[in-house]
Amino acid sequence: MDPLATIAAIGDGPRRELYEYVARQVEPVGREQAADAVGIPRATAAFHLDRLVEAGALEVDFGKRTGRTGPGSGRPAKLYRRARAEYAVSLPARHYDLASELLAAAIEESERSGEAVRDALDRVAEETGRELGERSGGPLETALEELGYEPRDDGAGGLVLVNCPFHRLATSHTEVICRANVCLIRGVAEGTGDEADVQFAPRADHCCVRVAHSGYRSKSQAASSERADT
Repeated sequence: MDPLATIAAIGDGPRRELYEYVARQVEPVGREQAADAVGIPRATAAFHLDRLVEAGALEVDFGKRTGRTGPGSGRPAKLYRRARAEYAVSLPARHYDLASELLAAAIEESERSGEAVRDALDRVAEETGRELGERSGGPLETALEELGYEPRDDGAGGLVLVNCPFHRLATSHTEVICRANVCLIRGVAEGTGDEADVQFAPRADHCCVRVAHSGYRSKSQAASSERADT
C-alpha cells in the first residue's frame, strides 16, 4: 500500500471526519453509527468508509450488533476499525525507523558480545544493507532509490546521493550516523552484487556518501549506450 495514497484518502473532509471518529472508538463501528456521528447520510458514509478500507486506512470486521444469533437474527453487519498498519510520509524521504532499528540492534549486540557499540553499529548496518540490497533485486542505483537516497549521476563515473534519509540524526550526531551510513550503503552494494567503491565524501546539502567505480555505469549511461547500439 502506498503511504502517500493512504494519507491522501483521509484528506477529504467527510472521510477525515469518519476516519477520526472510527479511530477514537474502542470497538468497531457500523455505518449508521458513523453516519450519525458526523452528520451525513448512511449511504454517503458507507461509500467513504469503503474508500478508506480500499486505501488501507480502515479495516473491516463483520458482526451482529444486536447480540442475537441463529435464524432470523439477520446478516452480520459491516463494522469498521482503524487499520493495524502504520503509515508515515516525509518529503524528502526520511527513514528514522531504520536508524532506530540499527541503533537498538547494535546496543543489544554490544551487551551480548562486549563489542564496542560503534563497532557493533557498523557491522549491523552493513549486514542490514546487504539484506536490503538482496531484497531489492535490482541494480545498486534502484536499491538506493528505494531507500530514499535519490542517487544522481555525477558525470565522473559514479553517483552522488542528493538526499540523506537520516538527515536530522546526521546533523546532530554526524560522526556516528555518517560512519554507519557508509557501512549501510556498502552492504547494499554487496547485496546487489555491485563492486562499487563506497566513499565517505561529505558535501553540502547531500548525503555524506559517494558511490564510485571505474566500471560503474548509471542507469542513464546504460540507457544511452543501448540507444547507441540500436
